[in-house]
Amino acid sequence: MNQRPLRIALIAGETSGDQIGADLIAALKRLYPGAQFAGIGGHRMRRAGCDTWHDASELAVMGLVEVLRHLPRLLKLRAAVVQRLRDWKPDVFIGIDAPDFNLGVERTLKRAGIRTVHYVSPSIWAWRPGRAKKIGASADRVLCLFPMEPPIYARYGVDACFVGHPLAERFENRLTKADARSALELPLKNRVLAILPGSRIGEIERLGEIFVQAALQCANAISGLKLVAPMADSDCAKAFDAVLVKYRARGLIQTFEGRAHEVLWAADAVLTASGTAALEAGLAETPMVVAHRIHPLSYRIVRLFGLLKSKHVSLPNILLNSAVVPELLQDECTPEKITGALLTLFRDDARMEAMQTQLSTLLPLLAGGGSEAAAEAIGELIEAA
Repeated sequence: MNQRPLRIALIAGETSGDQIGADLIAALKRLYPGAQFAGIGGHRMRRAGCDTWHDASELAVMGLVEVLRHLPRLLKLRAAVVQRLRDWKPDVFIGIDAPDFNLGVERTLKRAGIRTVHYVSPSIWAWRPGRAKKIGASADRVLCLFPMEPPIYARYGVDACFVGHPLAERFENRLTKADARSALELPLKNRVLAILPGSRIGEIERLGEIFVQAALQCANAISGLKLVAPMADSDCAKAFDAVLVKYRARGLIQTFEGRAHEVLWAADAVLTASGTAALEAGLAETPMVVAHRIHPLSYRIVRLFGLLKSKHVSLPNILLNSAVVPELLQDECTPEKITGALLTLFRDDARMEAMQTQLSTLLPLLAGGGSEAAAEAIGELIEAA
Protein backbone atom coordinates (compact mmCIF):
# COMPACT_ATOMS: atom_id res chain seq x y z
CA MET A 1 0.00 0.00 0.00
CA ASN A 2 1.35 3.45 -0.92
CA GLN A 3 2.01 5.70 2.03
CA ARG A 4 -0.09 8.88 1.85
CA PRO A 5 1.73 12.24 1.58
CA LEU A 6 2.65 14.07 4.76
CA ARG A 7 -0.18 16.38 5.82
CA ILE A 8 0.66 19.67 7.49
CA ALA A 9 -2.14 21.91 8.76
CA LEU A 10 -1.63 25.61 9.50
CA ILE A 11 -3.75 28.49 10.76
CA ALA A 12 -2.51 32.08 10.45
CA GLY A 13 -4.66 34.94 11.59
CA GLU A 14 -3.43 38.16 10.00
CA THR A 15 -1.11 39.70 7.41
CA SER A 16 2.13 39.13 9.33
CA GLY A 17 1.09 35.56 10.13
CA ASP A 18 0.26 34.96 6.48
CA GLN A 19 3.79 35.98 5.49
CA ILE A 20 5.34 33.83 8.21
CA GLY A 21 3.17 30.93 7.08
CA ALA A 22 4.18 31.34 3.44
CA ASP A 23 7.89 31.40 4.33
CA LEU A 24 7.45 28.36 6.58
CA ILE A 25 5.63 26.40 3.87
CA ALA A 26 8.49 27.12 1.45
CA ALA A 27 11.03 25.88 4.03
CA LEU A 28 8.97 22.76 4.87
CA LYS A 29 8.63 21.94 1.16
CA ARG A 30 12.42 21.77 0.97
CA LEU A 31 12.39 19.19 3.78
CA TYR A 32 9.25 17.36 2.61
CA PRO A 33 8.77 17.94 -1.15
CA GLY A 34 5.57 15.89 -1.37
CA ALA A 35 3.83 17.37 1.68
CA GLN A 36 0.27 18.69 1.52
CA PHE A 37 -0.69 21.94 3.29
CA ALA A 38 -4.16 23.08 4.34
CA GLY A 39 -5.89 25.33 6.87
CA ILE A 40 -6.51 29.07 7.25
CA GLY A 41 -4.29 31.68 5.60
CA GLY A 42 -4.10 34.62 3.23
CA HIS A 43 -3.01 35.12 -0.36
CA ARG A 44 0.67 34.58 0.42
CA MET A 45 0.03 31.15 1.93
CA ARG A 46 -2.21 30.28 -1.01
CA ARG A 47 0.57 31.22 -3.42
CA ALA A 48 2.98 29.07 -1.40
CA GLY A 49 0.74 26.05 -1.94
CA CYS A 50 -1.68 25.98 1.01
CA ASP A 51 -5.29 24.92 0.47
CA THR A 52 -6.97 27.65 2.54
CA TRP A 53 -10.40 26.67 3.81
CA HIS A 54 -10.98 30.19 5.17
CA ASP A 55 -9.15 33.49 4.70
CA ALA A 56 -6.88 34.82 7.44
CA SER A 57 -8.86 38.08 7.49
CA GLU A 58 -11.69 36.24 9.27
CA LEU A 59 -9.48 36.05 12.37
CA ALA A 60 -8.08 39.60 12.22
CA VAL A 61 -9.71 40.92 15.40
CA MET A 62 -7.72 42.78 18.06
CA GLY A 63 -8.49 44.24 21.49
CA LEU A 64 -10.52 42.75 24.33
CA VAL A 65 -13.75 44.53 23.46
CA GLU A 66 -13.44 43.81 19.74
CA VAL A 67 -12.87 40.09 20.42
CA LEU A 68 -15.97 39.92 22.64
CA ARG A 69 -18.07 41.46 19.87
CA HIS A 70 -16.93 38.80 17.40
CA LEU A 71 -16.78 35.92 19.87
CA PRO A 72 -19.89 33.95 18.73
CA ARG A 73 -18.70 33.99 15.11
CA LEU A 74 -15.13 33.03 16.07
CA LEU A 75 -16.27 30.15 18.29
CA LYS A 76 -18.50 28.79 15.52
CA LEU A 77 -15.65 29.07 13.01
CA ARG A 78 -13.20 27.37 15.37
CA ALA A 79 -15.55 24.44 16.00
CA ALA A 80 -16.05 23.92 12.25
CA VAL A 81 -12.32 24.12 11.52
CA VAL A 82 -11.42 21.72 14.35
CA GLN A 83 -13.87 19.16 12.99
CA ARG A 84 -12.46 19.52 9.48
CA LEU A 85 -8.91 19.14 10.82
CA ARG A 86 -9.85 16.00 12.73
CA ASP A 87 -11.40 14.56 9.57
CA TRP A 88 -8.31 15.49 7.50
CA LYS A 89 -5.97 13.93 10.11
CA PRO A 90 -2.83 16.05 9.68
CA ASP A 91 0.54 14.72 10.81
CA VAL A 92 1.19 18.01 12.56
CA PHE A 93 -0.79 21.19 13.21
CA ILE A 94 0.96 24.58 13.32
CA GLY A 95 -0.84 27.54 14.86
CA ILE A 96 0.81 30.77 13.72
CA ASP A 97 0.24 33.61 16.18
CA ALA A 98 -3.51 34.33 16.79
CA PRO A 99 -3.28 32.68 20.25
CA ASP A 100 -6.88 33.37 21.28
CA PHE A 101 -8.02 31.26 18.34
CA ASN A 102 -5.16 28.84 17.81
CA LEU A 103 -4.46 27.65 21.34
CA GLY A 104 -7.98 26.26 21.62
CA VAL A 105 -7.51 24.44 18.32
CA GLU A 106 -4.14 23.10 19.45
CA ARG A 107 -5.51 21.90 22.79
CA THR A 108 -8.33 19.93 21.14
CA LEU A 109 -6.07 18.41 18.48
CA LYS A 110 -3.39 17.49 21.01
CA ARG A 111 -5.99 15.59 23.05
CA ALA A 112 -6.92 13.77 19.85
CA GLY A 113 -3.32 12.61 19.41
CA ILE A 114 -2.26 15.11 16.73
CA ARG A 115 1.11 16.78 17.25
CA THR A 116 0.83 20.53 17.69
CA VAL A 117 3.19 23.47 17.31
CA HIS A 118 2.58 27.09 18.24
CA TYR A 119 4.69 29.41 16.09
CA VAL A 120 5.05 32.99 17.42
CA SER A 121 4.75 32.95 21.17
CA PRO A 122 2.17 35.20 22.84
CA SER A 123 3.81 38.15 24.58
CA ILE A 124 4.36 36.37 27.90
CA TRP A 125 7.22 38.74 28.69
CA ALA A 126 4.83 41.70 28.51
CA TRP A 127 1.82 40.37 30.41
CA ARG A 128 0.67 37.24 32.25
CA PRO A 129 3.85 35.12 32.09
CA GLY A 130 1.94 32.34 33.86
CA ARG A 131 0.19 31.68 30.52
CA ALA A 132 3.33 29.75 29.51
CA LYS A 133 2.10 26.66 31.39
CA LYS A 134 -1.30 26.73 29.63
CA ILE A 135 0.37 27.26 26.26
CA GLY A 136 2.50 24.18 26.95
CA ALA A 137 -0.69 22.19 27.62
CA SER A 138 -1.87 23.08 24.10
CA ALA A 139 1.35 22.89 22.08
CA ASP A 140 3.91 20.08 21.97
CA ARG A 141 6.50 22.66 20.95
CA VAL A 142 6.56 26.48 20.95
CA LEU A 143 8.65 28.29 18.35
CA CYS A 144 9.76 31.69 19.68
CA LEU A 145 10.71 34.76 17.68
CA PHE A 146 12.43 36.55 20.55
CA PRO A 147 15.42 35.32 22.57
CA MET A 148 13.96 36.24 25.98
CA GLU A 149 11.00 33.85 25.57
CA PRO A 150 12.40 30.26 25.88
CA PRO A 151 13.79 30.85 29.43
CA ILE A 152 10.29 31.83 30.58
CA TYR A 153 8.83 28.64 29.13
CA ALA A 154 11.64 26.59 30.67
CA ARG A 155 10.47 27.68 34.14
CA TYR A 156 7.18 25.88 33.41
CA GLY A 157 8.72 22.82 31.78
CA VAL A 158 7.50 23.71 28.29
CA ASP A 159 9.40 22.67 25.15
CA ALA A 160 10.23 26.01 23.52
CA CYS A 161 13.04 27.12 21.24
CA PHE A 162 14.23 30.39 19.71
CA VAL A 163 14.17 30.17 15.91
CA GLY A 164 14.86 33.81 15.11
CA HIS A 165 12.46 36.34 13.68
CA PRO A 166 11.46 35.85 10.02
CA LEU A 167 11.79 39.58 9.47
CA ALA A 168 15.49 39.39 10.30
CA GLU A 169 16.00 37.33 7.13
CA ARG A 170 14.27 39.97 5.04
CA PHE A 171 16.37 42.86 6.34
CA GLU A 172 19.79 41.23 6.06
CA ASN A 173 20.28 42.50 2.50
CA ARG A 174 19.15 46.07 2.71
CA LEU A 175 18.74 48.60 -0.08
CA THR A 176 20.47 51.96 0.12
CA LYS A 177 18.20 54.97 0.47
CA ALA A 178 19.11 56.00 -3.08
CA ASP A 179 18.25 52.57 -4.53
CA ALA A 180 14.98 52.36 -2.59
CA ARG A 181 13.90 55.79 -3.78
CA SER A 182 14.86 54.96 -7.33
CA ALA A 183 12.73 51.78 -7.16
CA LEU A 184 9.77 53.79 -5.84
CA GLU A 185 10.42 56.75 -8.16
CA LEU A 186 10.84 59.14 -5.23
CA PRO A 187 13.19 62.14 -5.48
CA LEU A 188 16.46 61.83 -3.57
CA LYS A 189 16.65 65.51 -2.55
CA ASN A 190 13.34 65.68 -0.65
CA ARG A 191 12.64 64.58 2.91
CA VAL A 192 10.30 61.54 3.05
CA LEU A 193 7.87 60.58 5.83
CA ALA A 194 6.41 57.07 5.77
CA ILE A 195 3.01 56.45 7.37
CA LEU A 196 2.20 52.94 8.64
CA PRO A 197 -1.18 52.88 10.45
CA GLY A 198 -1.21 49.07 10.72
CA SER A 199 -1.94 45.95 8.69
CA ARG A 200 -5.50 45.35 9.96
CA ILE A 201 -8.61 47.13 8.80
CA GLY A 202 -9.51 47.90 12.43
CA GLU A 203 -6.17 49.60 13.02
CA ILE A 204 -6.53 51.72 9.89
CA GLU A 205 -10.05 52.74 10.91
CA ARG A 206 -8.81 53.67 14.39
CA LEU A 207 -5.48 55.33 13.48
CA GLY A 208 -5.77 56.32 9.82
CA GLU A 209 -7.42 59.71 10.32
CA ILE A 210 -5.05 60.67 13.13
CA PHE A 211 -2.00 59.66 11.09
CA VAL A 212 -3.16 61.44 7.93
CA GLN A 213 -3.88 64.66 9.82
CA ALA A 214 -0.46 64.56 11.48
CA ALA A 215 1.29 63.83 8.17
CA LEU A 216 -0.47 66.75 6.46
CA GLN A 217 0.51 69.07 9.32
CA CYS A 218 4.14 67.96 8.93
CA ALA A 219 3.98 68.63 5.19
CA ASN A 220 2.76 72.17 5.91
CA ALA A 221 5.72 72.71 8.23
CA ILE A 222 8.50 71.09 6.14
CA SER A 223 8.98 72.38 2.60
CA GLY A 224 8.98 69.63 -0.04
CA LEU A 225 8.19 66.81 2.40
CA LYS A 226 7.02 63.70 0.55
CA LEU A 227 4.38 61.55 2.25
CA VAL A 228 4.20 57.83 1.47
CA ALA A 229 2.13 55.00 2.93
CA PRO A 230 2.75 51.28 2.27
CA MET A 231 -0.38 49.13 2.45
CA ALA A 232 -0.31 45.46 3.44
CA ASP A 233 -2.93 44.43 0.85
CA SER A 234 -5.77 45.72 -1.33
CA ASP A 235 -8.29 45.69 1.54
CA CYS A 236 -6.05 47.90 3.67
CA ALA A 237 -5.42 50.15 0.66
CA LYS A 238 -9.17 50.55 0.14
CA ALA A 239 -9.75 51.41 3.82
CA PHE A 240 -6.90 53.92 3.81
CA ASP A 241 -8.05 55.46 0.53
CA ALA A 242 -11.38 56.30 2.20
CA VAL A 243 -9.42 58.33 4.76
CA LEU A 244 -7.43 60.07 2.03
CA VAL A 245 -10.65 61.02 0.24
CA LYS A 246 -12.11 62.42 3.46
CA TYR A 247 -9.10 64.69 3.99
CA ARG A 248 -8.58 65.45 0.28
CA ALA A 249 -5.13 63.91 0.55
CA ARG A 250 -5.12 61.52 -2.40
CA GLY A 251 -2.66 63.65 -4.33
CA LEU A 252 -0.61 64.44 -1.23
CA ILE A 253 0.03 60.95 0.19
CA GLN A 254 1.34 58.33 -2.22
CA THR A 255 0.39 54.74 -1.40
CA PHE A 256 2.27 51.56 -2.29
CA GLU A 257 0.79 48.10 -1.98
CA GLY A 258 3.05 45.34 -0.63
CA ARG A 259 6.29 47.37 -0.73
CA ALA A 260 6.72 48.24 2.93
CA HIS A 261 10.42 47.42 3.18
CA GLU A 262 11.36 49.56 0.19
CA VAL A 263 9.31 52.41 1.65
CA LEU A 264 11.03 52.07 5.02
CA TRP A 265 14.48 52.10 3.43
CA ALA A 266 13.50 55.14 1.36
CA ALA A 267 12.09 57.15 4.28
CA ASP A 268 13.88 59.63 6.51
CA ALA A 269 11.36 59.04 9.31
CA VAL A 270 8.36 56.85 10.03
CA LEU A 271 5.05 57.32 11.80
CA THR A 272 3.90 53.85 12.77
CA ALA A 273 1.49 51.86 14.88
CA SER A 274 3.02 49.80 17.67
CA GLY A 275 2.87 46.30 16.17
CA THR A 276 5.02 44.48 13.62
CA ALA A 277 5.35 47.67 11.55
CA ALA A 278 7.38 49.30 14.35
CA LEU A 279 9.74 46.32 14.38
CA GLU A 280 10.09 46.54 10.59
CA ALA A 281 10.95 50.22 10.86
CA GLY A 282 13.49 49.36 13.54
CA LEU A 283 15.12 46.64 11.42
CA ALA A 284 15.26 49.14 8.55
CA GLU A 285 17.08 51.44 11.01
CA THR A 286 14.71 54.27 10.15
CA PRO A 287 13.97 56.83 12.90
CA MET A 288 10.36 56.70 13.99
CA VAL A 289 7.55 57.89 16.19
CA VAL A 290 5.20 55.17 17.47
CA ALA A 291 1.58 56.17 18.05
CA HIS A 292 -1.20 53.80 19.06
CA ARG A 293 -4.71 53.59 20.42
CA ILE A 294 -6.81 50.63 21.45
CA HIS A 295 -10.50 50.65 22.39
CA PRO A 296 -10.88 52.80 25.56
CA LEU A 297 -12.61 49.96 27.45
CA SER A 298 -9.84 47.51 26.49
CA TYR A 299 -7.27 50.01 27.75
CA ARG A 300 -9.13 50.48 31.05
CA ILE A 301 -9.27 46.70 31.59
CA VAL A 302 -5.52 46.38 30.93
CA ARG A 303 -4.76 49.21 33.38
CA LEU A 304 -7.27 48.06 36.03
CA PHE A 305 -5.94 44.52 36.26
CA GLY A 306 -2.29 45.43 35.75
CA LEU A 307 -2.06 43.09 32.76
CA LEU A 308 0.79 44.94 31.07
CA LYS A 309 4.15 44.03 32.63
CA SER A 310 6.42 45.83 30.17
CA LYS A 311 7.17 49.52 30.63
CA HIS A 312 7.32 49.91 26.84
CA VAL A 313 4.79 49.08 24.12
CA SER A 314 6.74 49.10 20.85
CA LEU A 315 8.97 46.13 20.05
CA PRO A 316 12.12 48.21 19.38
CA ASN A 317 11.91 49.68 22.88
CA ILE A 318 11.02 46.33 24.48
CA LEU A 319 13.87 44.47 22.79
CA LEU A 320 16.43 47.18 23.54
CA ASN A 321 14.98 47.72 27.03
CA SER A 322 15.17 51.46 26.53
CA ALA A 323 12.99 54.35 25.36
CA VAL A 324 14.80 54.54 22.03
CA VAL A 325 11.76 55.66 20.04
CA PRO A 326 8.99 58.01 21.23
CA GLU A 327 5.67 56.33 22.09
CA LEU A 328 2.42 58.30 22.02
CA LEU A 329 -0.38 56.15 23.41
CA GLN A 330 -4.13 56.58 23.96
CA ASP A 331 -4.84 60.23 24.90
CA GLU A 332 -1.35 61.22 23.73
CA CYS A 333 -2.11 59.78 20.29
CA THR A 334 -3.40 63.00 18.71
CA PRO A 335 -2.48 64.70 15.43
CA GLU A 336 -0.98 67.66 17.27
CA LYS A 337 1.25 65.62 19.61
CA ILE A 338 2.33 63.31 16.81
CA THR A 339 3.20 66.29 14.60
CA GLY A 340 5.24 67.82 17.42
CA ALA A 341 7.21 64.59 17.95
CA LEU A 342 7.89 64.17 14.23
CA LEU A 343 8.99 67.77 13.73
CA THR A 344 11.32 67.48 16.73
CA LEU A 345 12.85 64.42 15.07
CA PHE A 346 13.16 65.99 11.62
CA ARG A 347 14.84 69.09 13.07
CA ASP A 348 17.44 67.19 15.13
CA ASP A 349 19.88 65.34 12.89
CA ALA A 350 22.00 64.23 15.85
CA ARG A 351 18.98 62.60 17.48
CA MET A 352 18.07 60.83 14.26
CA GLU A 353 21.60 59.48 13.88
CA ALA A 354 21.67 58.31 17.51
CA MET A 355 18.33 56.53 17.03
CA GLN A 356 19.64 54.83 13.88
CA THR A 357 22.72 53.63 15.76
CA GLN A 358 20.60 52.11 18.52
CA LEU A 359 18.18 50.51 16.06
CA SER A 360 21.10 48.90 14.20
CA THR A 361 21.56 46.54 17.18
CA LEU A 362 18.12 44.94 16.61
CA LEU A 363 19.05 42.69 13.68
CA PRO A 364 21.77 40.70 15.52
CA LEU A 365 19.32 40.14 18.41
CA LEU A 366 16.71 38.55 16.16
CA ALA A 367 18.83 36.52 13.73
CA GLY A 368 18.43 32.80 14.39
CA GLY A 369 17.65 31.02 11.16
CA GLY A 370 14.02 32.11 10.79
CA SER A 371 11.87 29.92 8.58
CA GLU A 372 14.59 27.30 8.01
CA ALA A 373 15.15 26.90 11.75
CA ALA A 374 11.39 26.72 12.35
CA ALA A 375 10.99 24.03 9.67
CA GLU A 376 13.81 21.99 11.21
CA ALA A 377 12.24 22.24 14.68
CA ILE A 378 8.91 21.06 13.25
CA GLY A 379 10.69 18.29 11.35
CA GLU A 380 12.24 17.03 14.58
CA LEU A 381 8.76 16.73 16.07
CA ILE A 382 7.45 14.88 13.01
CA GLU A 383 10.39 12.47 12.91
CA ALA A 384 10.15 11.74 16.64
CA ALA A 385 6.68 10.23 16.24
